[in-house]
Amino acid sequence: MSEEPCYDCLVIGGGPAGLTAAIYLTRFHLSLKVVDAGNSRAGWIPCTHNHAGYPEGISGKELVARMKEQAQKYGASVVSGRVTRIDRIEGGFRAEWGEGSVITRTILLATGVTNRKPPMDEELHDEALQRGLIRYCPICDGYEVTDKKLGVIGSGSHGVAEAVFLRGFTEDVTLIAPDMAHCLSEEDQARLAEFDIVTVDGPCQAVAAHDDCIVVDTAEGHYTFDSVYPALGSDTHVELALQLGAALHEGVLVVDSHQRTSVPGLYAAGDVVLGLDQISHAMGEGGVAATTIRNDMAKVRPIKRETLKAS
Repeated sequence: MSEEPCYDCLVIGGGPAGLTAAIYLTRFHLSLKVVDAGNSRAGWIPCTHNHAGYPEGISGKELVARMKEQAQKYGASVVSGRVTRIDRIEGGFRAEWGEGSVITRTILLATGVTNRKPPMDEELHDEALQRGLIRYCPICDGYEVTDKKLGVIGSGSHGVAEAVFLRGFTEDVTLIAPDMAHCLSEEDQARLAEFDIVTVDGPCQAVAAHDDCIVVDTAEGHYTFDSVYPALGSDTHVELALQLGAALHEGVLVVDSHQRTSVPGLYAAGDVVLGLDQISHAMGEGGVAATTIRNDMAKVRPIKRETLKAS
């Protein structure tokens, strides 16, 4: 393969951030390829009513499919695959995945994160998720559980914070330790008491999903909830960034206000960087990143549209 760049930008990740960037970049008349591993968290969303412009709600899969179609309409090449290696080369990068490789001037990482699932059967988890019995984002869908009976599976300050946040939607919140008895600081205990949040010791396991409730088995017996929120943290997909030596902070990529990482030519957007884990926020970062990529490239090589004139 020639070392001459084949593309202006390689977008890694086909979720809201990556596809927004792809739409922008193609409409800037830049050449790009999107490589998507197909595991965007947006695909988990059965129906969001929190995304502006869809008053009746839209599923995450449908939203991503529409964005992909829009990017392809303007010429984006979108392929399925998982990029496993990136190397710096003169003038850009070489990226490799299972079925191919590409030379590119710039790269946008939109690889996102994966939520840690609660202890339960995989099929039961997926069924409960589709029915709203398991929920991962109280910012997105806290409204849907207004005045419902909620369980939060989590511990420590992170679990306490999520339980307190959800207390703004309902008065019935129970914090369940995932794998052992709670070990909470005096400050966290006082916070739970202030918000009248009940605690239950673990270990726990979700054991059944009925039509309108989910049953959790704990060290203190069975509990039934309208919905359960896992507050177990997430794993950020930064492996490719680490190959290039990009700076991290607390496990997420460090970027400037224009989505540049510490590696020249490498940009990042969406949940892989520190910020609000929301579709709208990811889209905004994707737009900022794409515009920065275009403007940074123009500093090196002026971007001028040349039209053909009849002789």
